[in-house]
Amino acid sequence: MIGKLSGRIDYRAADHVLIDVRGVGYIVYCSDRTLAALPGAGESVALYTDLVVREDLMQLYGFTSLAEKEWHRLLCSVQGVGAKVSLAILGALGPEGVSRAIALGDWAAVKAAKGVGPKTAQRIVLDLKDKAPGVMAMGGTLAEATDGPDPEVLEPADSAPAPRPRRAPVPSGAAAASAGALSALSNLGYGPSEAAAAVAEAAAGDPEAGEAALIRAALRLLAPKG
Repeated sequence: MIGKLSGRIDYRAADHVLIDVRGVGYIVYCSDRTLAALPGAGESVALYTDLVVREDLMQLYGFTSLAEKEWHRLLCSVQGVGAKVSLAILGALGPEGVSRAIALGDWAAVKAAKGVGPKTAQRIVLDLKDKAPGVMAMGGTLAEATDGPDPEVLEPADSAPAPRPRRAPVPSGAAAASAGALSALSNLGYGPSEAAAAVAEAAAGDPEAGEAALIRAALRLLAPKG
């Protein structure tokens, strides 16, 4: 299984890039959002990848974070959702947006992605709602997709270290804040699903909120009404 690639981009297409890794070119399909975040041709890049192998197909899909990769895997596990639809959803919402929409049961947000009908959107939310907390918790611990020397440069063992390739984007402060808030609520005894929904709603109300602010807002949402 090919789980990560580090190399240089040979060319960019509408839905994929060709990455040269030590002289071997890999075609990697990505969401629109991920493609927009990648550097130009000739520059170094690192992506987490998922390899799909079927009788008549072998394709690599690329992601800038483990959370994005995990949502792709989960989305493709839903009946009627293939890689194309999964990438459309991730392109429209991003991994944080998918986490928020599914945690809140907001199937209308999922439906906004190209090629996703209302029944499919509802099925996605229903099937994956219990998975949202686990993916949201990844936000604070995602590793960068690059480690080791530039794959294009081969140096003798006694030479100076080769330059490190450009790193993939690291998780945003919002993702780390949500993960920390989710962990804090779990430690307070709240169930994963209700904690995830509260954190997602709090984050939607204030996208710039830090961890402490998210915890306070989520606790207000979780407080008994009346």
